This record gives sequence, C-alpha cells and structure tokens, in this order.
Amino acid sequence: MSAADWYAHKSLGDGLFWIQERFYQSENRANIWLLRGSHQDVVIDTGLGLRSLPDYIDGKGLLGKDPQRKNPLLAIATHAHFDHSGGLHQFQQVGVHSAEVDALANGDNFETVTWLSDREIAEAPSPGWRARHYKVKAVQPTHILQEGDVINLGDRQLTVLHMPGHSRGSICLHDRDNKLLFSGDVVYDGAMIDWLPYSHVSDYISSCERLVGLVDSEQVDQVLPGHYNTFGAKRLHRIASTYISRAETCPAKFSTFAWSTLAGMALRAFNPRSAC
Repeated sequence: MSAADWYAHKSLGDGLFWIQERFYQSENRANIWLLRGSHQDVVIDTGLGLRSLPDYIDGKGLLGKDPQRKNPLLAIATHAHFDHSGGLHQFQQVGVHSAEVDALANGDNFETVTWLSDREIAEAPSPGWRARHYKVKAVQPTHILQEGDVINLGDRQLTVLHMPGHSRGSICLHDRDNKLLFSGDVVYDGAMIDWLPYSHVSDYISSCERLVGLVDSEQVDQVLPGHYNTFGAKRLHRIASTYISRAETCPAKFSTFAWSTLAGMALRAFNPRSAC
C-alpha cells in the first residue's frame, strides 16, 4: 500500500492540516498535525510509521510551492507512546521532551507502550504484515525539549508546556498568538488515561490545574488533541476540572492502581526485551 492510500488529510486553514491513518481503525489512532510557518514547518505526532509520512506530505504538496527555502521539516512527539512516535524515524529533525529521549533512542517498546493487534488494521500496509512484528524503531532526537522552549516557525511560535501525568514527558504546544493548544494526550475529549507505565496521577492533577488556568486567563480558544475531534475552551475547562475532581476520590485511586498493575504486566509480556 502506498503512503497516498494509507493517509488522508483535511485542511483547517491558515497553514494547518489534520492527517490521519485511514486503515488504523482504533481508538488509539492518533491525530497528526502539520503546521506550516514562514521559515519552519512542523509535524506534531507521527502515527504508527507504517508508511512514509514525509512522502505523503511531499506528494500531496502540503508544504507549499517552494518547501526547500525552509529548514527541514521538524517532527515533534507530544510524548513517546507508539501511536504518536512510530513515524519519528522517518524525519531528519525530531523533537521530544528530555524525560523521554532515552525511551526513543533505545527503542524501548515498554515505555512507548507498544500494543497493536491485527484487528485494528483494516487493511495490511504490505503483504504478510502482522501486528505482532510491529515495534517503534529507535530514533535519536535532534531537539531535546524543555518547559518554556519556543519553537520558532517564523511567522508563528509554539511554546513547550511540560504537562506530565499521562506520561512523564508529555507536552502541549501552545500557539499563544492564535490561542491554539496542541495537547497530545494530556487532554482530549474522551477518558483520560493515567494508569500506564510512567503515568502519575498527582502530576496529572497538576497539569489539569494548569489547563484550567490557561482557560481562565483566556489563553486558549481551540484545542487540537492527540485523539478524536477538536474542541473549545469551555469544553477544555470542563474536561480538566472533571478529571481533578474524579482523580482525588478513593474509588478512582483504586481503579488506577488496578489498571496500572494489569497494564504493566501485559506490556512486559508483549515487549519482553524492552522490559529489562
């Protein structure tokens, strides 16, 4: 299967594109965002990497008429989980938070929580492909990101917000001028996951409190999340506030502990080499 068949995209205007993997039919299917700037273009999350994302972007002309006048395309992972980082190895420039550099550099498929089944792939990307053989390929990040770093695209800037909880290196990218928040899995319009390896509930509560603060200070109008559809500031406030209230209850703490234990055991069995 070609990259042109595997991916599909939609233009949201103002140099922003929403890309998805058509045949990865799962709630784990991550949104891929392409944002064009006057001097630098950036891809935010890269999907599974089963077909060439750079080839798709080039083939569809998404970088404009003269992409070679700019710096090489920068791919940033909002965190290291497989559904977001699987395609990073396809890019010359790769950015991730410092807390998850080693996971990517070592190809640690335990920390990337690699968990893929054949039934999630509606059409195999190549003859004989099987999910059990899928692994996130090791990649050495060229851009090691920290809280407060600014990614300069020329006519727009993205500020790195370290928001741990879902994973230890989870980040949001905040376009302050346009009040856009690329949130990865820090927040999306669905059940938020705080029970994976390196998830931490107290960190997640702090991150959600920070999200509430962004809304209260009118710094966010639209959220472009790691999964599902985009949403606005009111919905962001409600999702974050609800998580804070729920996470502090005893039943929620017990449920998180139970799921965390089960997830750790399953991932160690699925990725035995990475667990050592």
